[in-house]
Amino acid sequence: MANTATPTANSGYLLTDWRPEDPQFWESEGKRIATRNLWISIPNLLLAFSVWMVWSVVVAKMPAIGFDFSVGERFWLAALPGLSGATLRIFYSFMVPIFGGRKWTAISTASLLLPALGIGFAVQSPDTSYVTFLILALMCGFGGGNFASSMANIAYFYPKKSKGNALALNAGLGNLGVSVMQFLVPVVITMGVFGAIGGEPQQLTDGGQLFIQNAGFIWVPFLVVSSIAAWFGMNDIADAKSSFSDQSVIFSRKHNWIMCVLYTGTFGSFIGYAAGFPLLMRTQFPEVDVLKYAFLGPLVGALSRAATGWISDKFGGGRVTVWTFLAMIIAVFGVLQFLPSEASPDGNFWGFFACFMALFFLTGVGNASTFQMIPSIMKQEVPRLMPNLDAGALQKQTEMESAAIIAFTSAIAAYGAFFIPKLYGTSIAMTGAPNGALWAFLCFYAVCAVICWIFYSRKSAPVPC
Repeated sequence: MANTATPTANSGYLLTDWRPEDPQFWESEGKRIATRNLWISIPNLLLAFSVWMVWSVVVAKMPAIGFDFSVGERFWLAALPGLSGATLRIFYSFMVPIFGGRKWTAISTASLLLPALGIGFAVQSPDTSYVTFLILALMCGFGGGNFASSMANIAYFYPKKSKGNALALNAGLGNLGVSVMQFLVPVVITMGVFGAIGGEPQQLTDGGQLFIQNAGFIWVPFLVVSSIAAWFGMNDIADAKSSFSDQSVIFSRKHNWIMCVLYTGTFGSFIGYAAGFPLLMRTQFPEVDVLKYAFLGPLVGALSRAATGWISDKFGGGRVTVWTFLAMIIAVFGVLQFLPSEASPDGNFWGFFACFMALFFLTGVGNASTFQMIPSIMKQEVPRLMPNLDAGALQKQTEMESAAIIAFTSAIAAYGAFFIPKLYGTSIAMTGAPNGALWAFLCFYAVCAVICWIFYSRKSAPVPC
């Protein structure tokens, strides 16, 4: 049966015969369709990350324009999008099989217009309350939620042999949105990009001026274009349809919960470090113009994720993940050596920065390797747990569970965007330094390395991958 794409009432396309594991189908038409969906998905996800993490830059500039919030209050603004984004991911995890990937991608991207416009208007008035900013920070979590549905959607399009690389590209280039935002926003807030319709600049005490509203407004035209592209250019897959009750089987899968822990160690670290990096640098090295360098961390992490998916496809995700956690332990220990201390009151910014770049790079490698593991694990586990299914039903069940676990683990891991900045703030409030938080991260990575070795990478692992 030839693949057909039937126009729906919404001018989208429903794929009624989707067989990516069939080599002939994949080469004749599947690869072309999957590639188109991937390359429309990526900019939508990039914008989602940009809006999700925009507070990491905005909070660093708020004192200069008259918002006299404490360090703790600003850490809360940087952390709250992570809290709401992670929570929304839990719900977004199940949306693609219910609504369809095309529809949900378009709708969820369009929803980002609310916080983007809200920030643009709120920062223009010095009378805007802290509660208003808290609400806007929570709304930026819409962008965090998008990752879960985006990854679940792309997982349906690709065969196992290239799924790891496809997911790495979608996630890695999507993660690039954090770096794009941290590079672009400091530039656009210095100029009247939108002329009179963008509002008046905020006057600084040194006689300069900033257009902080552009931190929100700059995304609006791109969000509109990307939403339209998703609506008219992507596809829904008929076989990907399933109810929440069908997908909820993953809550009884032991490896779903194990992978939640491991992915929290990789992606949770990436997004948490990205959210807290500018403010951490500002508090520890106040003499440095941190916004010149903040974008480099997320850039390194995103590119390493996109570029290293093939390593796990070739050598095995479990093995790569264990070595990644061991290297992350070393990198965190290095960061601790270069922070300001009694012995070295000024610290060593470049040593600190280099170790953090290594951390960002390693989180990207681990992000790709852990996601590569999930389809491999479920391809072994589903036949063992459901031996009575025929070949077709077995394949569909495996794909459904893999996509749901990929989405759900990303939801749990996203809480790192809340906990890492919050732990920095708590450690600084209690001890005057972030060292306590960093030691906690180091210990967590050690636990993750042991878990991964026991279950997936040792010679007699229960589920080798």
